[in-house]
Parts: sequence; C-alpha cells; structure tokens
Amino acid sequence: MSSTGKEPSKGNADIAGMSFERALKELEAIVGRLERGDVELEESINIYERGEALKRHCDQLLKKAEAKVEKLSFDAEGAPRGTEPLDPER
Repeated sequence: MSSTGKEPSKGNADIAGMSFERALKELEAIVGRLERGDVELEESINIYERGEALKRHCDQLLKKAEAKVEKLSFDAEGAPRGTEPLDPER
C-alpha cells in the first residue's frame, strides 16, 4: 500500500475506463456501506481505498468536462456573437 494513496492498486485498474456515472454510483454504494458499518475492518480499509480511487477518477472526469464547457456571448443588442470559455468565478 502506498503511503500517499496516489498510486492505483491492481484491484482498481478497472476504474480508469469507468464513466462518471458508473464510478459515482459505485462510490455512493461504498460510502453507504462504510456509514452503515456492516463490513469488517480489513474490508473497510479495502473499500475505502477503492472509494478514494473512484473519487480521484470522478474529479478528473469533472475537470475535463469543465474544460469543455463554453458559454454563449452576446453583443450589446443581445444577439449571439459566439462562445467563450466558461469562467466559473463570475
């Protein structure tokens, strides 16, 4: 096990090919199991590590999606003039 938790384990190799929706659904299931406390300690550690890998994957997919999002820009008369990158800070 890595002390940084950044290196993917062999058991998490399938995560890289997951869609955002599938990864999020599995992450939600893991959180539910951990919150209920119905798993033994060793399994809790294993599914927590998988949950961390799923979270990182979802974050990466969201960042890619945000980079692709554009907003419409309008001229002074309100007519569309094109698109520009979305600035979430505005």
